[in-house]
Amino acid sequence: MLKLFNPELFQGNLKKNRYFEGWYFKHVSNDLSKVYSFIPGISLTSDDPHAFIQFIDGVTGYTRYLTYPVNDFKWERDRLHLKVGRSVFSDTYIDLNIEDQELKISGKLQYSNITRYPKSMLSPGIMGWYSFVPFMECKHGVVSVNHDITGTLTVNSQSSDFSNGKGYIEKDWGSSFPEAWIWIQSNNFKDNKSSLTFSVAKIPWLGRYFTGFICFLYFNNRFYLFSTYAKSTLSGISYDGITLNLTLANKDHTLKITAVKRKSGELMAPASGKMTRRIKESIDSTVNLTLFDKSGNIIYSDSAQRAGLEIIDKIFDYL
Repeated sequence: MLKLFNPELFQGNLKKNRYFEGWYFKHVSNDLSKVYSFIPGISLTSDDPHAFIQFIDGVTGYTRYLTYPVNDFKWERDRLHLKVGRSVFSDTYIDLNIEDQELKISGKLQYSNITRYPKSMLSPGIMGWYSFVPFMECKHGVVSVNHDITGTLTVNSQSSDFSNGKGYIEKDWGSSFPEAWIWIQSNNFKDNKSSLTFSVAKIPWLGRYFTGFICFLYFNNRFYLFSTYAKSTLSGISYDGITLNLTLANKDHTLKITAVKRKSGELMAPASGKMTRRIKESIDSTVNLTLFDKSGNIIYSDSAQRAGLEIIDKIFDYL
């Protein structure tokens, strides 16, 4: 029960098979010149069980997937605190010691002024009541929608100061990523406390499937929530290979989002627990959004750089 109401914790165990779990730590420097994301996690299969750390440089698109023995994956049961190899990942800091034949990363980043995603008894996280469904192929959690960073990272002898930069943490766990999806994320708006995450995916369900979405906009100390399970709607979808437009609406608000894809890197993604699927992710895209009240008045309008964007084109067959 502790795990269910704390999705940031390790939800699995090392005895599982065809299982993955990964945490996504994104960091953007204050001057926007550096964007580094790290994905520590575990892949449990009968033929290739291992822990891993994925790295993506959002500016260059360079990625690296490093593997570790399962025994090098350690976690604490009552808080988000992971160790993969000699690197530590938590909700208040990361301390990196990563090295292989082509990549060496070291340094420590501290997190402060953390804005956490809200929880309740009926909605333990961003998935709402779907959090209680045991057989879903992939579950999603948001740990920190926005936090400040202090510290320096050195990547292959190049040091970068992330002090006064912005961070974000989310995670996924289960057997496989969906067949198709869209994901948008940024907390680098002109209003430096705002944050947006949106995801829509084809979701298997009792031998069939449905297209479900989740979204939050955090602005002015308030969460504006849009989701399938809360009977919000998704419309106005268009994509020309570069620019994506969509509109979300709930009973009180309408949110229009435009995302423009820029440089991408290739990441590994899970299929039946195996990290063998290859996907493209950008953390160098741009996002523009406008929030309206139910009378059509503009409440908030803003733009963001260094946004995360994943588009698996097959999702448009289901929208």
